Amino acid sequence: MSKPADHRRMSIEDYLAWEAAQPTKHEYVAGDVFAMTGTTLDHNRIVLNLYGLLRTHLRGSPCEAFVADIKLRVDAADAVFYPDLLVTCSLQDRQATRVVEAPALIVEVLSESTAAYDRGQKFAHYRTLESLQEYVLIDPNAVSVDVFRRDAAGHWMFYPFGAGDEVELASLGFRAPIAAVYEDVEFTGPGGADEENAR
Repeated sequence: MSKPADHRRMSIEDYLAWEAAQPTKHEYVAGDVFAMTGTTLDHNRIVLNLYGLLRTHLRGSPCEAFVADIKLRVDAADAVFYPDLLVTCSLQDRQATRVVEAPALIVEVLSESTAAYDRGQKFAHYRTLESLQEYVLIDPNAVSVDVFRRDAAGHWMFYPFGAGDEVELASLGFRAPIAAVYEDVEFTGPGGADEENAR
């Protein structure tokens, strides 16, 4: 996570009003505001691939997928984030204008600068959302999708998916070949050799 973009501490309501007037995006955690950096083309391809698959799957259901520019408010953590992708089945969220509060699914595509935070503290913040059923981390440099799923007892279980697998998002009754998630991705990192095995 980057350094705070603005050293003035502010309330979450002040942040929401301030953020609406900013030319770039910022996340908010407990009074501090953090500037967001841009993403790679492969990061964007992965998000859009999964969004397209989910949009088709969810058509006609009460659930809807959103990407990148939608704020997620996490009151228990006094935080606001911009997940790469989220799905909400909440009527209140569907009627909202800019901010979602009850996602069933959150997806983050990892980067070198955010991977530890996405796996650690950000996931801890997300886990405070009672609505959240699955949290997905996608590696853009290798064929690897990690799904964390809340079980009936409220425990989070880990389900890794790799080359040749079908990714399952049980909260949405969704399955798709992992190759479809990575369509048109050109691997340049150390996991590049996995590209051929994705199909």
